[in-house]
Amino acid sequence: MATKLDPWGAVSIDDYSKLFEEFGISSFEEVLPQIDDPHLYMKRHIIFGHRDYQRVVEAMNEKRPFAVMSGFMPSGRVHLGGKMVMEEIIWHQKQGGDAFVAIADMEAHSVRGISWERCREMGIEEYVLSIIALGLEPSATIYFQSKRGAVRDLAFELASAARFSELAAIYGFSGETNVAHMVSVMVQSADILHPQLAENGGPKPVVIPVGSDQDAHIRLTRDLAGRMRKFLVEEREGYVSLRGKAAGPELIAAAEARLKEMGYRKVKKYEEHVDVFDAKDAGEVEEIARELEVEAGGYGFVPPASLYHRFMTGLTGGKMSSSRPESHIALTEDPEEAAKKVMRAVTGGRQSLAEQKKLGGEPEKCTVYELLIFHLSEDDGELGEVYDECKSGARTCGTCKKEAAERIRDFLVEHQREREAARERLSEYGL
Repeated sequence: MATKLDPWGAVSIDDYSKLFEEFGISSFEEVLPQIDDPHLYMKRHIIFGHRDYQRVVEAMNEKRPFAVMSGFMPSGRVHLGGKMVMEEIIWHQKQGGDAFVAIADMEAHSVRGISWERCREMGIEEYVLSIIALGLEPSATIYFQSKRGAVRDLAFELASAARFSELAAIYGFSGETNVAHMVSVMVQSADILHPQLAENGGPKPVVIPVGSDQDAHIRLTRDLAGRMRKFLVEEREGYVSLRGKAAGPELIAAAEARLKEMGYRKVKKYEEHVDVFDAKDAGEVEEIARELEVEAGGYGFVPPASLYHRFMTGLTGGKMSSSRPESHIALTEDPEEAAKKVMRAVTGGRQSLAEQKKLGGEPEKCTVYELLIFHLSEDDGELGEVYDECKSGARTCGTCKKEAAERIRDFLVEHQREREAARERLSEYGL
């Protein structure tokens, strides 16, 4: 049975390796060695896959411009799953990237029917305060979709390159789907691409950290980015071809002239393309094409990259769901209540203490151990000890639960204190 990735549904992926084959997601292991100081999620294989992240790694290592962007739909309380995306945004900002955070109020309004006023309130109270409290710097761009004219304008342009048939195939849209829902999809693609607009520094690598359920948005947006290009650069045997998808004769002539200005001598212009026979690779020719497109009023988009992280298991076992409060811990939750949830959580322990000591536990099935891996321990050595003690039967579930409950309580007390401090700083972020 084929895996279905639904951006608006609760998704549980049983075998992440299927995503490599079925959806073309690449293993993160191939780029991990090239990152000097990887995030814990990277080192612990919580981030398991990517699309085109190599571009971002190269920009990061070479101190060239790049950006990170993701969005949050204000439809409920932000929980630890949302915190994962926030931390990935903050990490990339610390590596030198421009950070963009969208509050997807148009999506929430069209898909969930939430009022504009409630979208604004939840966007600030749940999401914005938390990401600032976690460490997002004021250089970030935080915005509401409905208030960002550049995003709405770009969505309109992108819509001209999209077709209803493909939206229906990707998202399951039918004749009963309201048009606003379709518009919100175009707005999300505009969110992803707008860090590359001229007002934001022009074309550059941009990474979108998401759960794998959002891959449909990434695939569509990468396709749209390509369709908005005026040139197509192809590396062929012995030469590089700069083909005018929508360039026109004047831009083709400008490309020939620019290439010669840049020192290329073996350049041959045809009616609809220019071939370069002394280019070492397609990279520099691609950059020249992007510059020309932007100068001519185009976009020159770089296909957006993406990172995919594993889903956390719900505290009750199975899926973590926003609609089931007992399955998750919200960042705005009462710390004492959160601690109680941990004490009630499903573990990988055996039926009895005697059986636990004899057979050992199963930490790989334990939601409390998962909390430690994802959020509550930065010490890999400690995690190894907990794992070994659990497997050997030397550690009981009660011990783990008490330690994790205390840590989640302490984290939430401090985080909520930082949230109140963030409230006084909203103006620094233009809000």
